[in-house]
Order: sequence, then structure tokens, then C-alpha cells
Amino acid sequence: MKGISQSKAPYFFIAPTLILLTLFSLLPILVALIISFTNMDLAGLADWSNISFVGFKNYVDVLADPVFVKAILNTLFYVIIGVPLVILCSLAIAIMINFGANRAFKAFRVIYYMPSVTNVVAVAVVWGFLYNPAFGLLNFALDSIHLPTVPWLQDPIMAKISLILMAVWRGIGLNMIIFIAALQGIPKSYYEAAQLDGASTWQQLVHITIPMLRFAIFFVSITTMIGWLQFFEEPFIMTNGGPLDSTTSVALFIYRNGFQLSNFGYAAAGSFVLFIAIIMITLVQFRFQNKETDL
Repeated sequence: MKGISQSKAPYFFIAPTLILLTLFSLLPILVALIISFTNMDLAGLADWSNISFVGFKNYVDVLADPVFVKAILNTLFYVIIGVPLVILCSLAIAIMINFGANRAFKAFRVIYYMPSVTNVVAVAVVWGFLYNPAFGLLNFALDSIHLPTVPWLQDPIMAKISLILMAVWRGIGLNMIIFIAALQGIPKSYYEAAQLDGASTWQQLVHITIPMLRFAIFFVSITTMIGWLQFFEEPFIMTNGGPLDSTTSVALFIYRNGFQLSNFGYAAAGSFVLFIAIIMITLVQFRFQNKETDL
């Protein structure tokens, strides 16, 4: 009897986690998958008899939708530029803070982390003032040194870059904390041995610090990539997808169709296209990481 209770003990411990995972993760995914094969809208939500099974029609329509295609290209633009930029910036700042001898560097941890915990609406108010074409601080600074002003949120390409700059500023803090924790786990004896052998600071960085951070870099790359593929808050608050849908991301496209136009089946199909893309990109990253580990 005692042996049976001990063998079942692990199941009791993991049961709450499995139940919560099923209720709040797996079940919603399954429901969304079912909805994606229907024409569910507000009428269907009120009366389920109005819902019809449409097969893959939503997927065919959403992949042929020019706005969705544009949203995919915009999201790729955000990911290709934003992900490397935020990783490099957060890594550089983490190294600077970790190896900085001055006490002021401790204060920089708080300063750089604050944007990560600041409400995005408050952030949007500040950045909206900075990007204002007539009264913004950035254009005022450019004008004061006789440089042409920039249409930060009015030009289609410049609007995407402006949102990336804002998102990088917000995203540095959390990644920086992860990198600092990883840096403090590197044994000091490695650096002492390298200094005895005459290694320069740059050589210590390239041959000790960066290789020892490879798992932290991999983790940050995965989480940052997933976050940027779901890029939503910045275009929603700052531009609402404009001008001319030039800043509409896939997540914003799904939100519009699901919560503003009430095309739940159509939005669910778009969300599953995004879901599959995230899974595939993550698997590719894991594949490359496994190859590097084997080497």
C-alpha cells in the first residue's frame, strides 16, 4: 500500500500543472483550431445554429488576402531588423554593466530595466511626443543643426523603423537582466588564467565571454524571436497599422478581424498560420543550436 502511494505521488504533484495547462493552453488552442474551420461571427456566437463548417476556406482566403500578405512582410521586417538589434544592444549593455568598475554602473541596471516595466501607454505618450512631426523633440534637434526633419510615423518605411526603435528601447531591459545573470556565472578563474597568458580584453571577450554565454544567447534569441513575431502593442498604439497598412503586423491583423470585425473563424485561421510559422522558426533555431552543441 505504501509502495503504491509513493508511486502515485509524482502524479499528484504534477496534476495541478497539467490541469491548468490543459484548461488555459491546450483547450483554447483546440477550440481556436475548430473555429478556424467555421464561419463563426457575432451571429454564430449568439446562436450556434448559424455556424457552418467551411473547411479550409478561411485558410485559403487569408493567405490570398493582400493585407495579410503585407502584414507578413511587415512582421518579417520587424523580426529581421529588430531581433538582432535588441539582442546586440542588450548583450553590449549587460557586458558593460557587468565589467564596469564604477558604482554608477549599478544604477544603469535600474535605468535600462525601467522601460521593460513601464506601461506601454505611458511609453507611447512619450514616444508620440518624440516622433511628433511639428513639435517633436527629435525633429526639433534635427532642425536646430540644420538637418531636414523626418516623417517618423507618416512615411511607410520610416514608420516601421520608428516602431522598431521604440520596441528595442522597451526590450533591452529584460534581456539585459538574463545576460547579466549568465555573465556572473562565468568563473573568474578563466579570466585570471587568460590575463596571465597575456590575453587582451577583446580576446577574453571573444574566446571566453561569448562562448560561455551561448546558452543564454540561444534562450534570448528564441524568446525574443517569438515576441517579435507577435509584434502588436507598438503598431496598435502608435499607428494603428498605418499609414496604408505599412505597420500592420500579423498579430494586429488577427486582432482587427477577430475583435473589431468579429470574423472569428477568419481570425482564427490567421492565428494558426502565425502559430505554425512560430513553431517552424523555433524548430529551425533548435536544429542549429543542436548542431553547434554537437560541434
